[in-house]
Amino acid sequence: MPDPQMQQKQPPKKTARPGYLRAGDRALEWVEAILYLGIAIFLLITAISLLVVAGRETGSLFSSAAATGDAAVKVLDILLLVFIVVELLFAVRTTVVKRELVAEPFLLVGIIASIKEIVVLSVKAADQVGKGPEFSDSVREIAILGALVLVLGVTAYLLRRKEREPVEGDDLDKQPE
Repeated sequence: MPDPQMQQKQPPKKTARPGYLRAGDRALEWVEAILYLGIAIFLLITAISLLVVAGRETGSLFSSAAATGDAAVKVLDILLLVFIVVELLFAVRTTVVKRELVAEPFLLVGIIASIKEIVVLSVKAADQVGKGPEFSDSVREIAILGALVLVLGVTAYLLRRKEREPVEGDDLDKQPE
């Protein structure tokens, strides 16, 4: 006699969809893949272009001592932007492979972008020490960005922790005998 629990675990039979729905679905998949490919190509071109700009800017690090600090911040700013573009490229690739939108790469982009702005603002704030409202505004903005980094970091941590948890229905399969 068949086990009643085994019968409950079988998925319900799917009814066949009409041909025009299957064809439309395939056409939309192709369009989606082409659009993601276009986005990936533009992100790749952007990353390579930014690396070239960073390479050119690196030469100005050796020109004069006064401009070295500004040039270093500019190179760092560009390289952090490259990180952002590469993370977006990873997000697009992950979306295409998994066929779903994954939040974690976008959280990382937010963290990197916030850190990038903190670095740039920190250097600018150092020049504004003692200038009153401009310095206060910079410090306030750095504090807000720092809080944003913490919130995004905690969100990414909780998201990873949630992904490691078993699926809600898994515990029901293991009933005590």
